[in-house]
Amino acid sequence: MAGAASPGATNWAGNVAFRASGVHRPAGLEELRRLVAGASRVRALGSGHSFSDVADAPGALVRLDRMPQEITLDRAAGRVRVGAGVTYARLADALHAGGHALAAMASLPHISVAGSVATGTHGSGDGNRSLSAAVSGLELVTADGSLVTLERGEADFPGAVVALGALGVVTALTLDVLPAFELRQYVLEDLPWDAPFDEVLAAGHSVSLFTDWHSVRVWLKRHDELPAGARWGARPADRPRHPVPGMPAGACTAQLGVPGPWHERLPHFRADAPPSSAGDELQSEFALPRAHLGDALAVLRALRDRIRPALQISEVRTVAADHLWLSPFHGRDSVAVHFTWVRDWGVVRPVLRLVEDALAPFEPRPHWGKLFTRWPACPPRFAELVRRYDPAGKFGNDFVRRLLET
Repeated sequence: MAGAASPGATNWAGNVAFRASGVHRPAGLEELRRLVAGASRVRALGSGHSFSDVADAPGALVRLDRMPQEITLDRAAGRVRVGAGVTYARLADALHAGGHALAAMASLPHISVAGSVATGTHGSGDGNRSLSAAVSGLELVTADGSLVTLERGEADFPGAVVALGALGVVTALTLDVLPAFELRQYVLEDLPWDAPFDEVLAAGHSVSLFTDWHSVRVWLKRHDELPAGARWGARPADRPRHPVPGMPAGACTAQLGVPGPWHERLPHFRADAPPSSAGDELQSEFALPRAHLGDALAVLRALRDRIRPALQISEVRTVAADHLWLSPFHGRDSVAVHFTWVRDWGVVRPVLRLVEDALAPFEPRPHWGKLFTRWPACPPRFAELVRRYDPAGKFGNDFVRRLLET
């Protein structure tokens, strides 16, 4: 198969060594269809930024970075068609040049559109849904090499968007877009623990709380200037900050309230620079009902001294509800509690179990691309969808099997 590479590839963090017999990079749709039809086992790999083994499997591993990098904007419909291998950085540049924007972006713009969508990745903001919820249509190559198109409103669509690669190899997606806009990014330090967190998290287009569970910083991205009185007892940072205290801020997007285009403010990190951690970390994240914000913060803060040895930083964000079956935000407005851990699974695992036990009363749902040990129940309708699209399990792997068995 053209484009095959030697095995031994890993994910971005290096904690998952892919077991594939080869990594294939087809240059066109017909080559991809032949590859999929002829393989006994195959999985698609996005940009490799997942920390879980969601993309790992024996057999063929497929990267789409040599496929046509299509970005076709339909201004009248307010939508853009995107090749699956396109990164959010490249898409954002093209959209902004055309006077359009996405409502939300993740912390890193370097990640691929298809991989982010398939795992339920998100940005933040009370009014912003997951990145996956922006999808209005998708195309995928199914087990026999057929090209299938699904659109919003069709019966299978809500199960096919966040599908963990279990239905086929996605080749293109259509996303909703908005008119381009500007944002200002502010960092506030030493937010008191008795601050009105619901109010703070609602105070911008996109808001993040960064905490080591001792102190709290606020990353606030707003359309207008921050009023002098809107600080909730915190103080404005006097220079740019990195989310992890003590790390250099050179790779971070512009702060200090300087206005700029949406795609240069919504991510925490610049598209033209890798984040300072360079993958030297592990990550976990759990989505809880928005109403549990205060109780969840209190529970985790009570564990701060036990969490701290494994932790680099936590991030707390809000995400609006969507309708996608496997989305962590399906059917409920949510607060997402993220943990950037040290890169030592032996240190992290017992602390992660402690966090999962503490959050269990709040109905947590894991981010599929990050590390967790408690599996949520698989929606029966998703299991049925997998049986119809992939009856022989060509796209299955251990990750999908564990989900389908819960």
